[in-house]
Amino acid sequence: METPIYLFTGFLEAGKTSFIAETMKDPNFNDGKRKYLVILCEEGEEELDPSDFGDNVSLAIFDDEQKITTDRLSAAAKRAGADIVVMEYNGMWMLDRFYNALPENWMVYQEILIVDSSTAKSYNANMRQLMVDKLTSCEMVVFNRVKPDTDKLELHKIVRGVSRKANICYEDTEGEIEFDTFEDPLPFDLAAPVIEIKDEDFALFYRDMTEEFGKYEGKTVRFKGIVAIDPSLPKGHFAIGRHIMVCCADDIAYRGVVAVGTGNLKLKTRDWVIVEGKLTEEYSKLYRARGPVLSVTHIEMAERPTEEVATFY
Repeated sequence: METPIYLFTGFLEAGKTSFIAETMKDPNFNDGKRKYLVILCEEGEEELDPSDFGDNVSLAIFDDEQKITTDRLSAAAKRAGADIVVMEYNGMWMLDRFYNALPENWMVYQEILIVDSSTAKSYNANMRQLMVDKLTSCEMVVFNRVKPDTDKLELHKIVRGVSRKANICYEDTEGEIEFDTFEDPLPFDLAAPVIEIKDEDFALFYRDMTEEFGKYEGKTVRFKGIVAIDPSLPKGHFAIGRHIMVCCADDIAYRGVVAVGTGNLKLKTRDWVIVEGKLTEEYSKLYRARGPVLSVTHIEMAERPTEEVATFY
């Protein structure tokens, strides 16, 4: 039987503990019958008293990152007889530590990032890697302590710079919640006969295409990229893409699609080319699954762009 996990992330004093307390007092969540284990990974101004939530709630403290292991998590859940686990994760720890330690029968049902709207910009600027780590996998971002003069669009952009799928809401100082309604128009025209992708828009194009490929199925695109030759691919097949940086130099990685058709060119790895072709979803050895494949109708050699590494901002 799966054990549902509700994961709350965020930085110190962001309001995670208060949010969890409100959640545990909600009868729609805590039915008073199932057993709950609340795991805390840091000490903030607010303290949780499990007796406030009923005899069915237990508390465990994991205040050292090294304690986040499969055995220790399983043991804590077993002692509590937990049907459901609620975890307040330390914002200074990378989430890989937790996900790599997940016991086999644990399943993250929801991951929510709690952010103090007054410090969001500062954390994003000075702790970008940690912010990106939390934004990448969360399903909802809650910006709290929102005031009338808070720039919600700026907060929206922080999230969308990393994730286009996360829901966003804003909670004011009175506890009133407003859901995000800002639209995110793409910087290229999906209805055009040929979708022209500018150099500076490649990262956004790649992420949007891989997250919602249905919008691109059968569409013709044109973009500049760097060639990667993979000997495992059939003759005439190659990868075309860019190196993309999400938050910092340490996470730069090549991201591309399989392309079919080299024209009259003898391509080699690291060649810069401009390609035009139709996108379809097909099986490829490079993906070891179905994925986007570009059937090239035009290809030409190109100069490398001014900024070789593509970014989202």
